[in-house]
Amino acid sequence: MVFYNNIMVICMCNDIPCKLPTDAHPRWLIIRKFGKALRFRTRWTIIEYIGDGQKSSKEIYNYLIKKGEKLTKPGFYYHLSELKNAEIIEVAEYIEEGGGAPEKIWKLKTKRIVIDLLETKEGVVLEDKE
Repeated sequence: MVFYNNIMVICMCNDIPCKLPTDAHPRWLIIRKFGKALRFRTRWTIIEYIGDGQKSSKEIYNYLIKKGEKLTKPGFYYHLSELKNAEIIEVAEYIEEGGGAPEKIWKLKTKRIVIDLLETKEGVVLEDKE
């Protein structure tokens, strides 16, 4: 893990320790965040299952298991966390079930990721689903 321009970046390379290019453009780091979040098929399945609606953590987990995913609960929550950290999904609401932590209901926060290579300000625009 490395911090670059106050952004935490997990390196994915063969060099130990992995070092970011010293001349990396800040927009590259934003794009890399999405690549990290979307590199696993399981996360694409989660996005597709949530779709335009809302799904609880329990519904998503059960769906993945029915689709043949071999997931531990911590592994499942890690996938949700990575999608949330990349601002692709968000918690829509909480449902109190009594006696424990409330159930999270998830929805897509971002439906499209637009990369404008010539843009001088943001460069990457997240568009919500509305």
